[in-house]
Parts: sequence; structure tokens; C-alpha cells
Amino acid sequence: MTHAPDATGRPGLCSTYCRVLGEPLAGTAVVAAGWVVVEQPGPWGAKAPTQSHLDPVFGGAYDAKCKKADVRFGLIRSPGRHADAVERAHQVFVASTRPGRTWLLGGRIADPAELTDLDLAAVARGDRTAALASLPALQVVDEPIVLVCTNGKRDECCALLGRPLVSALAERAPGRVWEANHLGGHRFAPTATYLPAGTMHGHLTAGTAVEALAAATRGETILTGLRGRSTWTKRGQAAEVAVRALIGELALEALTVTDEGPELVTVRHADGRSWTVPVTSAPADPPRPDSCGKEPFAMSILQTGTPISGGVR
Repeated sequence: MTHAPDATGRPGLCSTYCRVLGEPLAGTAVVAAGWVVVEQPGPWGAKAPTQSHLDPVFGGAYDAKCKKADVRFGLIRSPGRHADAVERAHQVFVASTRPGRTWLLGGRIADPAELTDLDLAAVARGDRTAALASLPALQVVDEPIVLVCTNGKRDECCALLGRPLVSALAERAPGRVWEANHLGGHRFAPTATYLPAGTMHGHLTAGTAVEALAAATRGETILTGLRGRSTWTKRGQAAEVAVRALIGELALEALTVTDEGPELVTVRHADGRSWTVPVTSAPADPPRPDSCGKEPFAMSILQTGTPISGGVR
């Protein structure tokens, strides 16, 4: 299969600014304890929940409901060309990202409005039994899936860089790869989220994307392009990545962010070890755009110091 030419590094793209300036990726993932994504073929606007073939009243209201529950809502579609509008069942995936309560559910529903029955509080706290009971169409999914942002209406980089990545991934992991409407951080394109853990990666290649999916299947992650795990705050994400890099820990369930102070974040290992990580923010220098077509500005960038071992408890 022939893929589109690689646009990585094309002048003027926000992702090119990001690559050239070497902007750190750690601590840039979205924040969500759980995820709910529903298949919606056809075109997507910049704000897909209200600008697609999904009922806009439902889409807007459900998106707001998910945000209040600390759950990320999004639209997905299968790789390749799609019928603009066709009567069909909608694939749904529901994930809890919390360590120790990490799971993925999937199923098909006739109408996305059926999602109103889903117990979002149960999703956010990682209660799989309650989530399954609230929406009987769901069942346990054993293999992780990957979502790749491809929405060019949201940002040009996502279409130029995300769509070729989806095509390459779909050939290597059929049935486990989905286009996503928005994952945040356009300048890190191509970006992807691996569910159920909620680990997010940026500046992916087909090789690193496949490597990350294989790692997720083993209950691990990779450090290449790791933006963080959506379970944690952005400062917590940066601290967890810093500890992983320090000790080479790849197991997803091994690390937990246990405490956040004004300048220090505590990360604990399942074996009892702990680290205190200095995490601060500073204006980006030089300024850069956070999305294609926007003016450069001095956005805040997280910086981490060397994790300080707290011993074993």
C-alpha cells in the first residue's frame, strides 16, 4: 500500500516548531481518570461532538457530562475511507486508567444516546462491575487499542501526520487502531493514546507506534515520545516519566503518583521505593505556536529536576 509523503518537519507547521525547538513532551497528556469513545463515521468539524453526524445536542451535553465526571469523551472511526452517513451500529470503548483498576470494555450500540445509561462515576473510580451493569452492551476487551488523532479541521498537523500513521498501523495491527477526533497537543503530532492505560505519545513513527502497542499488550509502556498517563495531573505525569527514565521502569502498574506539593511531586513504586521529583513551570523560550495558524506566544512548559530517592517504605 502506498502512503502519503511524510510531512514531518514541513516549515510552518506547529509540530515543526516543536521538533526544532526540542520541546519536552512529558507532562503534556490530557487529564482523565477514564475514557469513553464512540464510533461516528463521516466528516468531523473542529469540535466534533457537536460538528459531525453525531446528534449535536447529545454530543455537547454528553461531552460536558463526561468532563464533570473526569472522563474523556471522543469520537473514533475506522481507518480508511468512510461512507458519509450510513445506518449502522456504533462501536464503543470505555476505559479506566487507574493503576490496579485498569480495564477496557467494548461493544456496539444502535444509538450513541444509549451512552447516557453508562455509569460515568463508576468509570472514573475504576469500578468495572458497576460500569458493565449500567450498559449491558459492553464486555471486557483483553487487548489494548490505540487512538490516533487525524482531525484536520482541528489542526493541519493531525491530518498530515496522523493519517499516514493510522494507515501504517492498521496494516500491522488490524482491528486495534482507530482514528480519533482530538487528543490534545497538536504540536506533538502525530499523537496517540493507548487504552486502557491512558498513556499518550507524541512525535510517533510507525515503528515506535507499533512498539508502544506491543508494550501495552505486555502491560508496559515505552519512553520514546511518552507524554504521560492521563490518570495523573500534568505535573504528576512529568514526575512519573522522570522516574521511569531514571530507573528504566516500563511496567504500567509499577508507579503511582501519591502526593503533589507546590514544587515537589512524590512517585511511589509498587516495591515500596519512592522518589520526590522537583516539577516547575517556566515560559517557553523562544515563544512558539500551540496550533497551526496561531501566533507564537510564551506558553508554560513543565521542567523536572532529578528525582530524589526516598528509600523503601
